[in-house]
Amino acid sequence: MDTKTAYKQKIQSQLDEWNAEIDKLKAKADSAGADAQLEYNQQIKEIRDRQDTVKQKLNELEESSEGAWEEVKTGMDEAMDALDKSLKSAASRFK
Repeated sequence: MDTKTAYKQKIQSQLDEWNAEIDKLKAKADSAGADAQLEYNQQIKEIRDRQDTVKQKLNELEESSEGAWEEVKTGMDEAMDALDKSLKSAASRFK
């Protein structure tokens, strides 16, 4: 397995884990009071937007040539860090 393929699998695995975390946050939001639910849903929307950015970067990565994928990887890493921070922030606020 080449490095690009291994990296794509790692990213997809992380996205799957984060999907589960987002689903947990959504469940908490659904059981919260009306005011809290609005805040939860806004946070979840922001997280989903960041997740969409990561998915777009993953598509770019898949379409990139073997030589150019390192450039795409840099953007992917930044998008992944932003998504991770958003999830951690939301999880700590929703406890």
